[in-house]
Amino acid sequence: MAEEKDTSVGIPDDIRKMKFEEALSALEEIVRNLESGDVSLEESIDIYTRGTQLKAHCEERLKDATARIEKITKSADGSLSTAPLDSGT
Repeated sequence: MAEEKDTSVGIPDDIRKMKFEEALSALEEIVRNLESGDVSLEESIDIYTRGTQLKAHCEERLKDATARIEKITKSADGSLSTAPLDSGT
């Protein structure tokens, strides 16, 4: 059985404090900088590393949000579906 990886390990505190939208915006800026080719190799490595941290943070925030707003339900025939958490089913 595979272990679930803790994606928060190695994420700096300044990123952990970001809202999803802030982190996504910072990640988009990094992508633009890398795609432009106007950064040095050393800077590219540094901002790529930060980009991977931002990506992990965004994924974790999305995972948390999804868990809060959906629940999995199993119908009588055994099929699975999701429903809003507050639906009362």
